[in-house]
Order: sequence, then C-alpha cells, then structure tokens
Amino acid sequence: MKRFRAAVIDDEAQAAKMVGRALEKLGFDVETFGLGHAFLARMAEAPFQLAFIDLKLPDMDGIEILETLKTGYENVEAIIITGHATIASAVEATAKGAANYIAKPFRLQEIRAVARESLEKMELREENRRLREALQDGPHLKDFLGASPPMLEVFSMIRKIAGVNCNVLLQADTGTGKERAARAIHDLSPRKNKTFVSFNCGGFTEELISSELFGHEKEAFTGATATKIGLLESANGGTVFLDEIGEMPLNMQVKLLHVIQDRRILRVGGTRPVDLDIRIIAATNRDLEEAMAAGSFREDLFYRLNVVRIYLPTLAERKDDIPLLANHFLSLFNARFGKRVKSISPQAMEVLMRYNYPGNVRELENIVQRAVALAEGDVIGTRELPPDLLNLAFSSLGTPGLLPLEEVERRHIQHVLEATGYNKGLSSSILGIPRTTLWRRIRKFGLDAGEEE
Repeated sequence: MKRFRAAVIDDEAQAAKMVGRALEKLGFDVETFGLGHAFLARMAEAPFQLAFIDLKLPDMDGIEILETLKTGYENVEAIIITGHATIASAVEATAKGAANYIAKPFRLQEIRAVARESLEKMELREENRRLREALQDGPHLKDFLGASPPMLEVFSMIRKIAGVNCNVLLQADTGTGKERAARAIHDLSPRKNKTFVSFNCGGFTEELISSELFGHEKEAFTGATATKIGLLESANGGTVFLDEIGEMPLNMQVKLLHVIQDRRILRVGGTRPVDLDIRIIAATNRDLEEAMAAGSFREDLFYRLNVVRIYLPTLAERKDDIPLLANHFLSLFNARFGKRVKSISPQAMEVLMRYNYPGNVRELENIVQRAVALAEGDVIGTRELPPDLLNLAFSSLGTPGLLPLEEVERRHIQHVLEATGYNKGLSSSILGIPRTTLWRRIRKFGLDAGEEE
C-alpha cells in the first residue's frame, strides 16, 4: 500500500509534535512546520496528501493556506485546527474546502479518527486511479476483464489458441463469462471479420434445437412456410458458440458429431448437403466425463470438442478482480442511467470483497447496477447494497444465551470488529451507528485497550 505524506502546520511546537506522532502511528510520512510559507514552499517541492493547519499562524492565516491548497492541489485533505473556534470560522473553513474542523484543546483520539477518515478517502482515490490504469492498460482482453493470476492464465491460453483453427471446450459455471471468453477467441482469430453466433442448448426440445441449428426447407413440416437458414449455416466462415453443451439430447449429439466430421449440414427436410466451415466453441458447467460414464454424453463428440479445454475460474476464485470489475460496472451503469457516481466507499468495497458470489460476475454486475440506480450522492456506500448482503458477507454471531443486554451488545460489537479486521469505518456501517458512537462503545467495553490515548 502506498505511504501517504502528511504535514502539520502549527506554531505551537508541542501540539505539532503530538499530532505528528499520532499520524506516524497511522502510517503517514510526517513533516511539521511553524510557518505557513515554509509549508507552501515544501508543498511545491513534494506535495502532501494530508495537512493539519492551525487557523492562526505568525505569517499568514490558515484560511489563506487552505485557499492556496484548493487552487493548486485539488485532492489534498485539509484539516483546520484552532484554539479560537467559532461557528463562523468553521463554516468558512468548510466552505473553502476543509475536510474537517477541530477545536483546541483536542484529544488525540479525535485527531486519529479524523485522520483515519481522510486516509480512507486517499486510499479510495489511489485505488480508483490504479483501477482506471488497469482498465486502460491491463492484460485483459476486450470486454473480458481481470488481472488476477487465474485470469492471466485464461488470457494467456486464449491468446495461444485463438489463431489455431481447433475446437475449444470451456469448463465454466454460469455467470463466469463463457460467452465473453468465446467472443475473445473469435475476435483474436483469423475468423474475426466473419459471423459469431451463440446458442444455448439447455431447455429446448430436440426438434427446436434441430430447426435452430440446421434450418429447414419450405414445407419440411407443418408450419414451415419458407426456407430457414440455420445458425450453423449462417455462421459459415465464422464461429459458433454452443453453451450448455452437456444438456444437448443424444440424437442431436449424433447430428453435431456428423457436422464436425463431414464439414457439411443437411437442412431439415432437405436433400442437398451444404458445405460448412465453422469453428465450434462449446461450454458446460457439467462434468462431461461423468456424463459419458452415465451414458448421457457421447464419448466421440467429447473428444471432438475437447481439443483444448479452458477452465474459467469462479469469482470466488479470483476475488482480487472484484474492485476492477465493480468499478467497470460503475462506469457502465453511470453512462446507462445518466448518473455521476464517482466511487465505491471502502466499507462497501470491503463487503463486496467478503461475499462469495454464487452467481459469479453476473451477480456482482447486478449488485453494482442496483447500487448505482439507488445512489443519491457521488459515492456508493453500504446502504446502497442489497439489505441481506451484509449478513451473507459476514457470518452471524449466533445465539448468545440468556445474557444481560449490555453483554450481548459488547459481544456483538466485538464480533463485528473481529470480522472486519478492526476496520472502524466498516464496523460502524454494519452496526448502523456513527463512528463516534462506536469509539465510545469500544472505550466503554475495553475492546481496543491496546491503543494509546
């Protein structure tokens, strides 16, 4: 994780030292200044991402510093500290772009809480910057995103076999991007300027599959009022993607096998074969070896299709890709809904990272789509996520037994803190209480006793 730079500008050396020490414990690289001009000169040389600024300095006003920062350094997190706190000065500081306003004398716990909030914003901006770069320059394929090791393996395999005119079998669960993988193979192949057609073999009768794939001649059966070109013939020279190949009836498997062997088809009711040049990419979430043993899938067809097999990982197996995918969907649905949601909060992203996604990438897409549709501000938070997602992402505490209410509260807060790795922002979102209330509960129950005042 990138280390951020923080500055403390205060002519009271002891106060500056105390704030600086608290920031160092949070992982910041800290420099302190007694004068505003000295800080601004250093800022021009090596920008800071966080600045605690005393409102009254010997050489200039803290508001002047704030205005300069917001003119030349848009993303700097500026916190005003003052021993002369008034409502008017607080309103002015906020209007000028201050992220927060702290009155002296302050408690270090307050400094830490404000610094943590700013740190979360900085980390979110940095993550969004990294994700934008990954979307532009990443190793993924067009419309098929990923940067995790399992996906890099998939992309490598696709690039290797795209130019080889062989059939491919995709072993993949629903929602993992089977059709995107098939299209990527087609788009990288010499057939890219020819037709790509897709057909789902599951849930259809043999007659319907035959008619759709092979077409039929006029009057081949009742209702056939005109000749129909089938999907296989319409893709001549291109690629045919057959999803859920394991659901294809046995009689249709025989017909498909003949197409692969003979490179020609016969329309239903036809007498003249049609020569065919197609590449077949098939996909299944079934264990076809088991299906062959059970007699529901032909062994000869399996070996014709399984020239190269590519396994597409589930989203649970490539969780490192969740931020990349979530931000891609955020941009996609911003454009579709006319929204301007800028980012996903760290707390919401933490929930997304912990969930196991039985529906894979498609389920994540639906979750982000819902969140963008509901978002009223420019950041997606936990409240925009489906109500049951928090409970699914974080296991429940269980029945505590007949205990005093205060003990039940203590145990539940401790459980949430442990489940989130003591992430206070995420914990407060899950508990539905303000961060300041959570801090008071932590202190009351002694749940964070190791942290110094």
